[in-house]
Amino acid sequence: MRKLFTLPHHLLREETGTATVEFVIVFPFFLGLMLSMFELSLITMRETMLERALDLTVREIRLETGAAPQHDEIKTRVCERAPVIPDCEKNLRLEMVQVDPRAWTLPDAEFDCVDRSQDVQPVRNFVNGMENDLMLLRACAKFSPVFPGAGLGKKLSKDGAGMAALIATSAFVQEPM
Repeated sequence: MRKLFTLPHHLLREETGTATVEFVIVFPFFLGLMLSMFELSLITMRETMLERALDLTVREIRLETGAAPQHDEIKTRVCERAPVIPDCEKNLRLEMVQVDPRAWTLPDAEFDCVDRSQDVQPVRNFVNGMENDLMLLRACAKFSPVFPGAGLGKKLSKDGAGMAALIATSAFVQEPM
């Protein structure tokens, strides 16, 4: 009978399995951290490629003196230079507006991107400028997070279809012919 009462006391002093308990407590934190780091690296790579593609396209437009490429042509050029953006032709939306440098007002800060959960949306605003006009070109690319329910993917603001947005902006002066 005495051994029956000493058995639980003996088990309380046992130290085997303590590493397992620590692992179970700490592992979810490290798993969330690893998933967030992976998600952040993909977002950073996509953002960098979108910025670079837009900058190269704007540079090309500036150097083509007098040429005024249309929406679809600019969209194709950006998508060719940003292969890491998934379904770029479907998920990229462009806006080009003329900005007056003497009476500077920023365009609408709220940029509506493609929302797959809604009906088809027309081109937002795309105006080719005249000679010597300052033009602002904005691009918005949508993507689905790799881990939408964990870590950083859970914290991203997403639309109704579960897609997050990357926005890039560039400006240029429409060169004379």
